[in-house]
Amino acid sequence: MAEMTRSELRRNRVLVLSTRGVTARFRHLMEDLRKLLPHGKKESKLDTKDRLSSANEICELRNCNWCLLFECRKHEDLYMWVTSIPNGPSVKFHVSNVHTMAELKFAGNNLLFSRALLSFDEKFKSTPHFRLLKEMLTNLFSAPEGHRKTKPFVDHIISFHILDKRIWIRHYQIVEATEGLKTTKAEKSSSSDLVEIGPRLVLSPVRIFSESFYGSTLYENPVFVHPNVVRRMLRNQNSKAYERRTIRKQKTEKRKQKLGREKNQVDNIFAEEPESEED
Repeated sequence: MAEMTRSELRRNRVLVLSTRGVTARFRHLMEDLRKLLPHGKKESKLDTKDRLSSANEICELRNCNWCLLFECRKHEDLYMWVTSIPNGPSVKFHVSNVHTMAELKFAGNNLLFSRALLSFDEKFKSTPHFRLLKEMLTNLFSAPEGHRKTKPFVDHIISFHILDKRIWIRHYQIVEATEGLKTTKAEKSSSSDLVEIGPRLVLSPVRIFSESFYGSTLYENPVFVHPNVVRRMLRNQNSKAYERRTIRKQKTEKRKQKLGREKNQVDNIFAEEPESEED
């Protein structure tokens, strides 16, 4: 995917929507991410889960060239699609370690719809698919210069780091030096700190397609384990734990029977004696 020019970036518009069945927690995450996109447009839920490509038509009607789609499976697995309209490419992420702004309650705060700085890890240059993901995330989160909703301030930063072949996303506020201290201009320009705002999430790339929501597979993550497989392994471990506990109980009972204690005359000293029948 070739790098986009400044004029193309200026025309970037992102459509943010979800499929039906998204839980309240995931819906709050979607709303938090939408607040980070001044060039984003909100749309009602997509009716179908089988034909995600129908979102292309909605994007064309809303004059959007990027789509951020949240797909929920079994009310507990969240997938995020990032696709370029209309010819792709598109990537499917599995979202984990979700923490919304309402859950975190950090002290940081930033101006709504202000432009953000994007910080990428050096590991994004290591492989071709990470370079492609960096370009797609840049086009997704970069607010166009001169957009009517953007504010003329840069007071927050979005960081993308790679760890365990997953993308960790964090959001920080840029806090300048406290006023009232006698510092030089150079110290004031360099004395700044980062305060986390939220949300937090981790993206595991599942597959990259050549076109929008479909097409040939450009990359498939070999280390990704489907959540259904993880849940099945946990069930098997729990069932084996029950079997081991049952076997231990049986062995304990057999050992007690073998080591049976001889009866003592004192054991029944306080037992009630049967009443003698009167003649």
